[in-house]
Amino acid sequence: MRKITMQEVERHNTPDDCWVVINGKVYDLSVFQKGHPGGSPIITNNAGKDVSNLFNNVHPKDIPERLLSPEACVGVVNMDTVDPAKHVVASGKKAQPRGQQQPSAPAESGVPQNQQWEKPPIDTMLNTFDFESVASRTMTEEGWGYYSSGGDDEITLRENHTAFQRIWFKPRILVNVKNIDMTTSILGIKSPLPLYFTATALGKLADEYGELAISRAAANSDVIYMLPTLSSFSLDEMLNVRQPGQVQFGQLYVNAKRKLTEEYVRRLGDGGVKAIFVTVDAPQLGRREKDMRNKYTQSADVQKGDDVKRSEGVARAIGEFIDPSLCWDDITWLKGITALPIILKGVGCGLDTVMAYQMGCAGVVLSNHGGRQLDTARSAIEILPEAVAALDEHDSNWRSRFEVFVDGGIRRGSDIFKALALGATAVGIGRPVLYSLAAYGQAGVERMCSLFKDELTMVMRLMGTPTIADISKSHVLYSNLMTHVPAQARDHLQLDIYEPLRPAP
Repeated sequence: MRKITMQEVERHNTPDDCWVVINGKVYDLSVFQKGHPGGSPIITNNAGKDVSNLFNNVHPKDIPERLLSPEACVGVVNMDTVDPAKHVVASGKKAQPRGQQQPSAPAESGVPQNQQWEKPPIDTMLNTFDFESVASRTMTEEGWGYYSSGGDDEITLRENHTAFQRIWFKPRILVNVKNIDMTTSILGIKSPLPLYFTATALGKLADEYGELAISRAAANSDVIYMLPTLSSFSLDEMLNVRQPGQVQFGQLYVNAKRKLTEEYVRRLGDGGVKAIFVTVDAPQLGRREKDMRNKYTQSADVQKGDDVKRSEGVARAIGEFIDPSLCWDDITWLKGITALPIILKGVGCGLDTVMAYQMGCAGVVLSNHGGRQLDTARSAIEILPEAVAALDEHDSNWRSRFEVFVDGGIRRGSDIFKALALGATAVGIGRPVLYSLAAYGQAGVERMCSLFKDELTMVMRLMGTPTIADISKSHVLYSNLMTHVPAQARDHLQLDIYEPLRPAP
């Protein structure tokens, strides 16, 4: 690889001719900068410099090799020619948490106007909404905008949770429930809880240890963690923190450059992950306007009259490499490059569930991407009875070879019970993990998971179901699930925390 002096790098310092140094390598980002998650200026304003400090704040070191074409790397820098004072960009001032940007709390928060907000003790967190409330105060605008945003009007984002409230319980009495056993099997792997941490991108937006803290918390909580493709740490770093006996799954976005995908799948297999969850609901990423609006206000240069996509936010930029041509024919290709079980993540109807079964997949995740893709798409819990019925009609013995998971909107142990009753093997949680991480770090994730366990124990006991195998469709009433009629009065816990879309100022 060609050695390049820093003086040569300096000469490429315009948006149309933009070189930067990242961890010793020189990259030509003249094209990529237009779709950068942090907006174009963070790259173009530092063109011709060493931006390693800024880059390493959020990204894993291997992401350029995973996402950029090989031609983007034009060489390695001659470190003897680098003047730290002149050429190296500092890591930057740490962004201030949202809750500390105002001298006093907003009136609607419940905190007196002239009293500074203080983070409550972790022991006072009683449910997942408590963590979300704290995270809304402690996260940066960028992180909160990315994590909390949904597609378009965010109808599906809200529906994911409220759909569970249209399912009602039919508890049984006088059952011996002294001992509650939540042990189950997920893809042939014994799990003490029918729950896993699903893949979520850019963990460093929540906490400096990001995915590493999540993986450690998963190990301590004895739940499975699905490693994200779009992580803040490298795959090797996420694999290396795995504890003895800990199970990790791998999430996959199929890259338009298929060789990069094949290499990543190989690394997942060599790293010991037990299954690959292929995201299939993102041929194009949705319009998450809260995130987009934030990116516009944070990085817009009103004097600049070019076509840089300043307003498209984190989600739009990280989706540039996802292959929109992915189709059913490619399932055969995927099965040919790995012996690991393949699960399709993001299935939205019974017909596609049966197709996945016919194609030899090990299962599906019924999901709408956390309400971040197609707005007014149905919730996973609503799709679940349709998917199970379609499988039953196709092959009554499907359960021995195929599993159905759901994610999206799960905030209570009762939600887990309802999903299992309607036929799910287990559920995935995403935002509760991120919000508890943002609020209290690894300890927050562990506390959040213990609350799910406590709640599910209570529900199973009150429902008269001492084991997971005892939970069945006979325990729930769900005829109202598809009517989209609100099941009850205003949900204060959710709606008092939920941040609605706001028009441009």
